[in-house]
Amino acid sequence: MYLSSATTEKPAPGTYPADLLASFAARLIAWQREHGRHDLPWQNTRDPYRIWLSEIMLQQTQVSTVIPYYARFLERFPTVEALAAAPIDDVMALWAGLGYYSRARNLYRCAQVVAEEHGGRFPSTVVGLAELPGIGRSTAAAIASFAFGVRATILDGNVKRVLARVFGVEGFPGEKRVENAMWTLAESLVPGGDASDADVSAYTQGLMDLGATLCTRGKPDCERCPFADDCVAKTTGRQRQLPAARPKKAVPTRRTWMLVLLDGDAVMLEKRPPTGIWGGLWSLPEAAGEAALADRAQTFGAMAKASPLASLTHTFTHFKLDIEPRMVEFERKGAALAVNEGETVWVPLREIDAYGVPAPVRKLLDGLRGSLI
Repeated sequence: MYLSSATTEKPAPGTYPADLLASFAARLIAWQREHGRHDLPWQNTRDPYRIWLSEIMLQQTQVSTVIPYYARFLERFPTVEALAAAPIDDVMALWAGLGYYSRARNLYRCAQVVAEEHGGRFPSTVVGLAELPGIGRSTAAAIASFAFGVRATILDGNVKRVLARVFGVEGFPGEKRVENAMWTLAESLVPGGDASDADVSAYTQGLMDLGATLCTRGKPDCERCPFADDCVAKTTGRQRQLPAARPKKAVPTRRTWMLVLLDGDAVMLEKRPPTGIWGGLWSLPEAAGEAALADRAQTFGAMAKASPLASLTHTFTHFKLDIEPRMVEFERKGAALAVNEGETVWVPLREIDAYGVPAPVRKLLDGLRGSLI
């Protein structure tokens, strides 16, 4: 259920202190106006395109990392129509290094849906926004709140941490039972019908700001928090225990071999499948072992023995990837064979920045470029 209007009946808040429930929104709004963030590039606008772009980029990514990407995207794609009409490779190239590449693919698809099915206008309701590709319940609520003044509930990682600590919510927030309880609590805290659109935006922004600047994961600044006197985590000394951590599981390690195939100052890149790890990006040809990699090299006309380069390890959310790069150089420039045109391309190392390349591959090629150019 989405809480999208003042007339919607709020769910029962449980056993939390009534005075804290009643004062939470007003105290948070007052704190945000005096101490919150007001000069981020995507603030002080009602443009749903800019707000949507920032919200997608900010998913699981820090503000300081997002800001330069956000600026480059707006410069290249100033409107949702411009984004929808761009080649997907241009979108992936600008996103390269930001991680979680399914966001970029969904961003592109969402822009196309908005442009083609909604006339370039984003829906103004939480339900309508949540039906678009890549927009979940909390993100839809944030966009609706900032762009359209809708009274809606957000519940991202920062908000879960704030609620868990202030109200003493037990359990891992990723567990469905705990998450549902947090949604119920969060819905009970949204400002009422007498709140202005500015109040609604300040409240939503305040939840984000409090979690990002004071109620941080590692070292919360409790003394500056407007809820310090009421916070269960602070009053019981449980800041490190709330919210509960994800149950630990062994992180598996996978291994892959990558072919660094050089023809003069150009390297072979291969388009990855549209889904899965690094979906839609350009990367180095891969194989599951030395012999298989040698076979792949021969398909491009390379007969020389591969030289090992320094191994790399890249950590994803659910596993680690050990990368074993092997380099082969053609003795005569232009001797390489073109294979699977459209899916493979020879790129001068100095032009790598024009292609969407995964971060560890970019690191490898940047080092190579520094030694060869």
